[in-house]
Amino acid sequence: MSAPQHTMANAIRVLSMDAVHQAKSGHQGMPMGMADVATVLWTKYLKYDANKPDWADRDRFVLSAGHGSMLLYSLLHLTGFKAVTMDQIRNFRQWGSNTAGHPEYGHTPGVETTTGPLGQGIATAVGMAMAERHLASRFGDDLVDHRTWVIAGDGCLMEGVSHEAASIAGRFKLAKLTVLFDDNNTTIDGEATISETGDQLARFKAYGWAVKEVDGHHPGKIAAAMKWATRQNRPTFIACKTKISKGAGRKEGDPHSHGYTLFDDEIADARLAMDWTAEPFVVPEEVLKPWRAAGKKGGKIRKKWEAQLSKSALKGEFERAMRGDLPANAFERIDAHIAEAAASKPAAATRQHSGSALDHLVPAIPELVGGSADLTGSNNTFVKGTKAFDLPDYDGRYVHYGVREHGMAAAMNGMALHGGVIPFSGTFLVFSDYSRPAIRLGALMGTRVVHVMTHDSIGVGEDGPTHQPVEHVASLRMIPNLNVYRPADAVEAAECWKLALGTKKTPSVMALSRQKVPAVRDSAAENLSAKGAYELVAASGPAQVTIFASGTEVSIAVAARATLEAEGIATRVVSTPCWELFGFQSPSYQAQVIGTAPVRVAVEAGLGFGWERFIGEDGAFVGMKGFGASAPAERLYKEFGITAKAVVIAAKAKLG
Repeated sequence: MSAPQHTMANAIRVLSMDAVHQAKSGHQGMPMGMADVATVLWTKYLKYDANKPDWADRDRFVLSAGHGSMLLYSLLHLTGFKAVTMDQIRNFRQWGSNTAGHPEYGHTPGVETTTGPLGQGIATAVGMAMAERHLASRFGDDLVDHRTWVIAGDGCLMEGVSHEAASIAGRFKLAKLTVLFDDNNTTIDGEATISETGDQLARFKAYGWAVKEVDGHHPGKIAAAMKWATRQNRPTFIACKTKISKGAGRKEGDPHSHGYTLFDDEIADARLAMDWTAEPFVVPEEVLKPWRAAGKKGGKIRKKWEAQLSKSALKGEFERAMRGDLPANAFERIDAHIAEAAASKPAAATRQHSGSALDHLVPAIPELVGGSADLTGSNNTFVKGTKAFDLPDYDGRYVHYGVREHGMAAAMNGMALHGGVIPFSGTFLVFSDYSRPAIRLGALMGTRVVHVMTHDSIGVGEDGPTHQPVEHVASLRMIPNLNVYRPADAVEAAECWKLALGTKKTPSVMALSRQKVPAVRDSAAENLSAKGAYELVAASGPAQVTIFASGTEVSIAVAARATLEAEGIATRVVSTPCWELFGFQSPSYQAQVIGTAPVRVAVEAGLGFGWERFIGEDGAFVGMKGFGASAPAERLYKEFGITAKAVVIAAKAKLG
């Protein structure tokens, strides 16, 4: 190993060791072990410019093993990313720093995605690689031509989502994707072999990847392997044989050093072993200089790219797409559709109404890329005439993800983070359990992703309780920065799609029905769904009862109102398509919508958790109290008492 390269890698090791020691928490083992691999990557192969972290045609680097965040922070500091100063390194894991315990997108320039939940980084990176190929087909290789590099560990590869993601990448032959596996045979409980017997090289080869094994502490061999990776016609997997806590003296290679914080005497041993004499948090100029040169090297490439962009006839469209701005006429067709739906009041399943909305949106917004987890016909996410995303040119805008909900949701996060793509895809709402980790991470990052979740209640019918979501809408509503839309009819479905696509920093869930429901809206003058909740039908006089409902149960509420009004009980109906948006309205508007009626009733074909915000502690809830059953939907609604009659009885009982 050449002294300069070795010393540059040691700068990562020492910074990681010192930062973790000062924080009294963290993981220096992986950063120290992968320092040699990262040094080769960031000085020889990764295309980036430290002076412009958001350059559109940069390579994307994903630290899937996010617990080793000091590896990334060290790299960002050493290469000259201005936001990651030595003071930030000193304040690793502290309040107010941008060097959080796990890398957080939007918090630290140079962090491409939030990682920490193992395996999701790989899956997110797959989405980035998909977006790169798709945009290259749209704008040309002179504007879009970059790679995605991932560092992953044993834990990442144990998580099931890594299988889903790797399988997708192999199917689509994403040749610009490389995973660098930190093959150190180490987990928290000890050597990885206590719980793992798999051959990772054979595994990834079976997915259709090109694979190679390399000494992770030999820069020359690492460089040769990375060069090899750039010449393959499929995704590449390089198993880098490393020692955890490399350079840490007697702790080097210790299988228990994953999250171990070195003691003072062990740090002294490590410094001696690495021949590092500088004070803590000091990088000698002779070491820092080549790192900073590496950080500036991409500047020439960036400027050449910018010159190409400035001459391109596609410049305006490319920049618009990468900013995430919608075309000026994005909603012309959908607005006409809303007006027509308000006039004709079509009765259909809300999944069909969603599909009709997409028929008008997908042709108007070229960034929209749809898909489904092998449920295309059920989810209504396919727009007729749309080409499938596939090799060799990747210009299609519909992805067949297969039965891989977690991988699908994470890949969509990656597409959104990459920029230039607005992804949406479908599955059944009950399978949001599989998608949830990626939905949550997307909410944390603020990705514009639309999760189309159909078959949203016991209305699924004969498939029974395994496929009937009862707790899912409530649980998804609990995730911060996630808009859960449950539209009642064609007008609300189209309105909700407009809202989802117009929100750049918040993912969305569309909870949609399998069963047919009547229309409830006959006005399209204003996007009422934008308020989150609104009075759909007023009372004939001072309201004695207010009925709140979402989705398919809004029509039940309207029918119940008709009965109550016929009996002289003034009743109003409030539709609540998106609780999160309602929460953003002014207190006066919220109070106006909730109203002053002495009796408040909510009806929804799910569990009642959360409805207290509308009906208070003494309101009545008509809905589910447990799991569903297998029977036709109409029978289930009757048997579980989710009917207009049940709402009327509940209201009268409260009136006394």
